Amino acid sequence: MPNAVRLVIVFGMNSLRPTAKTWPLWAMIFSAAMLAGAHAFEQFGRMLPCPLCLRQREMYWAAITVAVIGFIMMRRWRNDRMVITVDMLLCLVFLTGAVVAGFHTGVEWGWWEGPADCSGGASLDALPRSLSDVDFSKRFATVSCTEAAWRMFGISMAGYNTLISLGLAVISAAFALKTIQLAPTPDDLD
Repeated sequence: MPNAVRLVIVFGMNSLRPTAKTWPLWAMIFSAAMLAGAHAFEQFGRMLPCPLCLRQREMYWAAITVAVIGFIMMRRWRNDRMVITVDMLLCLVFLTGAVVAGFHTGVEWGWWEGPADCSGGASLDALPRSLSDVDFSKRFATVSCTEAAWRMFGISMAGYNTLISLGLAVISAAFALKTIQLAPTPDDLD
């Protein structure tokens, strides 16, 4: 048996197809892939993140946290309520990520103003001469939130992140709703 198949079975996934009970692991994998992609654009593409880009990454870290804790809890307390709760929490985290990414997309298109720390564009004269001149209590924006660093088919990374986060939220909600539909009712327990 290949090692990948053993690893999948150890983590409670009898197949590679996502189910309501294995969705937290899949959500963790997708979130880690999104973070890896963002870091790859930053490191290899030399596209520095703006404050809103960093905020979008926080949502994926939150999704990973919810997924790991939720999966452990689902393994400990094996009932439909736990599956529904964890899948809906993931839905809410991904919806929050979609809102943040959608807000960033609106800032890029000039539909509304971004946060004050999104101005970017500091000149070299504004930079401190030595580390002793740096006020580390302040946050420094290195890139403006109003300009998309990269676009494909007219959609920026924030736009794609909006679509992906919405898709992950829909999948999370669908698994939770499917579990609700299949869960036994109090009448069935008698």
